Amino acid sequence: MSHVIFDRALLRARLDRALAGEAADFLLARAVEDMIERLATIKRDFANVLDLGTPGPQLAESLAREGRSLTRAAPTRKALGAGLFAGLVADEEALPFANEAFDLIVSGLALQHANDLPGVLVQARRALKPDGLFLAAMIGGQSLSELRAAFAEAEEEIEGGASPHVAPFADVRDLGGLLQRAGFALPVTDTDVVTVRYGNPFRLFADLRAMGASNALAHRRRKPMSRRLLMRAAEIYAERFADADGRVRATFEIMFLSGWAPHESQQKPLKPGSAQMRLADALKAPREG
Repeated sequence: MSHVIFDRALLRARLDRALAGEAADFLLARAVEDMIERLATIKRDFANVLDLGTPGPQLAESLAREGRSLTRAAPTRKALGAGLFAGLVADEEALPFANEAFDLIVSGLALQHANDLPGVLVQARRALKPDGLFLAAMIGGQSLSELRAAFAEAEEEIEGGASPHVAPFADVRDLGGLLQRAGFALPVTDTDVVTVRYGNPFRLFADLRAMGASNALAHRRRKPMSRRLLMRAAEIYAERFADADGRVRATFEIMFLSGWAPHESQQKPLKPGSAQMRLADALKAPREG
């Protein structure tokens, strides 16, 4: 059994609370736009598509069209939405789908909260038909570095020690290896760093609540945060991470990862020893021009 990092029931409850109000979906909108652009460059008509865990229906709505079978596996019923897709509530860590059911699996800003990301990737690969594509966007490890630093300094100053307030998201350098371990071919990972500016740190706090992204670590501190600590963290944030105009910066990293279910038609690396020219000879070869 994997180590429990996130309280996933709390995450779902906070997502529903955010969706009941004015949800802040600007990061999801950016990720969806980027994913749609990436898919547009692939000359393939994906007939059977799964939207896995995306916290809103925007990605499914963008991919839905007549003649395409699209299934949306949402984290909660409130997040499901409606459109040209079949919908169900499902847990990304326990997929209820048959092997080789889909040509394409997409996931937007959901898998950063998986307690067993390698297991999710293995299940996704099994649910893909041979030569099917997996494409996901996740929140990355650089996200909210300013907030993490401000709270750590404030807690050290006031309480003599720090407790975790920001989730330990994955590093993009690790994702390629995770895709390979899960059995994906031709893995690709890259990252987009987004800087958002706020009038004050409390506007950031409000946006995080409106994303359903408040602290949901399983080992978070259970007693309510004191007003003194919150105010001091906000002061430190404003002192250390403000621009000349007084607005404060917040960093969000969106990581993109993709891989293909293996198929005999795909390019494969050359076997060791199969090269027709030794590297030493190639380096000695005269350059043209």
